[in-house]
Amino acid sequence: MKKLLLSLAATTALVSPALAELELEKDELTFGFIKLTDMAPLAVAYENGYFLDEGLFVTLEAQANWKVLLDGVIDGQLDGAHMLAGQPLAATIGYGTEAHIITPFSMDLNGNGITVSNEIWEEMKPNIPKMDDGRPQHPISAEALAPVVEKYKSEGKPFNMGMVFPVSTHNYELRYWLAAGGLHPGFYSPENVTGQIGADVFLSVTPPPQMPATLEAGTIYGYCVGEPWNQQAVFKGIGVPVITDYELWKNNPEKVFGITAEFAEEYPNTTLAVTKALIRAAQWLDENDNANRPEAVEILSRAEYVGADYDVIANSMTGTFEYEKGDKREVPDFNVFFRYNATYPFYSDAIWYLTQMRRWGQIPESKPDSWYDEVAKSVYKPEIYLEAARLLVDEGLANEADFPWDSDGYKAPTPAEDIIDGIAYDGRTPNAYLESLSIGLKDGQKIVGSDVQG
Repeated sequence: MKKLLLSLAATTALVSPALAELELEKDELTFGFIKLTDMAPLAVAYENGYFLDEGLFVTLEAQANWKVLLDGVIDGQLDGAHMLAGQPLAATIGYGTEAHIITPFSMDLNGNGITVSNEIWEEMKPNIPKMDDGRPQHPISAEALAPVVEKYKSEGKPFNMGMVFPVSTHNYELRYWLAAGGLHPGFYSPENVTGQIGADVFLSVTPPPQMPATLEAGTIYGYCVGEPWNQQAVFKGIGVPVITDYELWKNNPEKVFGITAEFAEEYPNTTLAVTKALIRAAQWLDENDNANRPEAVEILSRAEYVGADYDVIANSMTGTFEYEKGDKREVPDFNVFFRYNATYPFYSDAIWYLTQMRRWGQIPESKPDSWYDEVAKSVYKPEIYLEAARLLVDEGLANEADFPWDSDGYKAPTPAEDIIDGIAYDGRTPNAYLESLSIGLKDGQKIVGSDVQG
C-alpha cells in the first residue's frame, strides 16, 4: 500500500517547482539509519512528503549497527545514511575503513545521555551535592564516580562501561566526562585498538538498542547513548541517567547525513534535492516552539523507525528529561534539529571530533592546525548546504534569516561556562585546545606499547 501511495504522490511531485529547477540524476534512493530519536529528519522528510516534493522516491532501512551502515554506504547498497559524525571523518583519514565520505547536512544538536546502573547510582549518591528539595544537583561530575571506580579497582574488578562505536560522539562524550572528573578512559594505539591502554574505566562497544539489556545483565555498569535508550532504562527501572550531553557541552554537534564524495560528484542535483528535503524536515521538527514534536514522537514510535513506546520517546523529545524515576526536569534544548544553525555543517564541529581522535590516540601522531582545517573542509560541505537553502528560500519554503550565509564555516568559540570541565573550545586552534586538556595526548606524544612517549 505504501508503494501505491508513493506512486500516486509522484504525480504531484512531477509538477513541483523544485523539479523545474533541479534535473535529478537519480531519483530512487535508499537511506540507512539506526533506531535512535535523532534519525527524525529522515523519517519526517519521508512521512511529510518532502522527499516526494523533490521528485525523490526514497526507501528508509534500519541497519543492525554502525559498521554495517557505513559499509552499506561505501559499497553502494545505501545511497546515504544517518551517521555518527565521526564516521565520515574517520573513513576519510583512513581510521578503520578507508573511503571519502562527506556530509552536506548536520542532523541535530545534543540528544545523548550517560546512564549508570541502580547499584552504581546508589554508590555515587553520597558524593553528589543536593538541592534544597533534596534532589541531586545537576550537572553531575564524574568526580562522584571516581571513589566507586577506585573501590572496584581495589577489589580487582574492572569497571566496564558501554558506548556505541569507537568513533561515535558517545565514545568521545563519555571519555570527556570521565576525564573531566579525573578518571582515565584509556588510549588507543595502532597496535591496540581496544582504547583501554592505561584505563581506569574500560569502554567497549554495544549497539544502542541493546544498551539497557546489557546494563541489566551486569555486563556493563553504565553507558553513553542517544535517546530513547537512556529514558528506557528509567522506564524499566534498571538505571539512572546522570548527565545529558547538553549539560556536558551545551548545544554540541551530534549526527550527520553521510554520502560518498563520488555520489555527490555524480549526482549533484540529487544531493541538493536530498539536502533541501532534510532542511525542511528539521525546520518542521523545531518550528513553533517544538509544537510538532508530539506528532514526530508518534512517527518515531512506529516499528519501522525507532520502535520504542511513545511515552519513552516523548520523555526527552518534547522538552523534558527524566533522571531518577519521578525526577523529570525541563530541558527544552535536549533535542535540537534546526535552531542555532543545527543543520549547518560547521568545520569547527568536524575539528572537535578530530581533536578527540588525536587526544585518545586514534590519530597516533601530532598534526598541524592546517591539517585539521583541510580534513574538515574535505568532509563537511557547507557550500552544498547553502545552495540547497538558497533554493528553499527562493521557493518560499524557508526564511532568509535562518541561515548563516556569511559564515566562514567556523562557529564562535564555545565559552568555558558551556562545557563541563570549564575549558573553552575554539575550532580554529585545535592544538592549543588539546594542550589545555589535562588528560590526553599532547603535541609530540604518542603511544608506544602501553606507555606515552614524547
